[in-house]
Amino acid sequence: MAILFYIFAAVAILAALNVILQRTPVYSALSLIVVLCSLAVVYLLLGAEFMAAIQVIVYAGAIMVLFVFVIMLLNAGHETGRGRSSLARWLGWPLVAALLAGMLVVVWKQFPATAGAPPAMDGSPAAIGHLLFRQYVLPFEVTSVLILVAVLGAVVLAKKEF
Repeated sequence: MAILFYIFAAVAILAALNVILQRTPVYSALSLIVVLCSLAVVYLLLGAEFMAAIQVIVYAGAIMVLFVFVIMLLNAGHETGRGRSSLARWLGWPLVAALLAGMLVVVWKQFPATAGAPPAMDGSPAAIGHLLFRQYVLPFEVTSVLILVAVLGAVVLAKKEF
């Protein structure tokens, strides 16, 4: 089981890198679907079947259909390259390394080596719904409004004057 976890975690990381490195938006969206599906398998391996089902149905299904619809609506083709500035060339990789080092420090402090096993979480739909609509209702609503504004912005940008 552990080897499957590491395999699908590696697939998720490689596909996430592919999302960033692709020049075509449709291929980036397809790579994002691979990320979301591999995360669903990771959830299954961790024993969170409900979260795996929600990951596939909501994110890999509905949200990605929305993303692909917006990409097609905008008629986004192959991205053209532009010349990079010398400042970006010299500061880009050191700043990326500093960002990754900062993230590593935060994760390292979040999960100390002396900590035992994490407390068992009830993965039932009732417990998740209670957390989502009681403790995390504001981030949930802000995310839904953000997605709505993004779709409306894409429609306005794609609107053609006749």
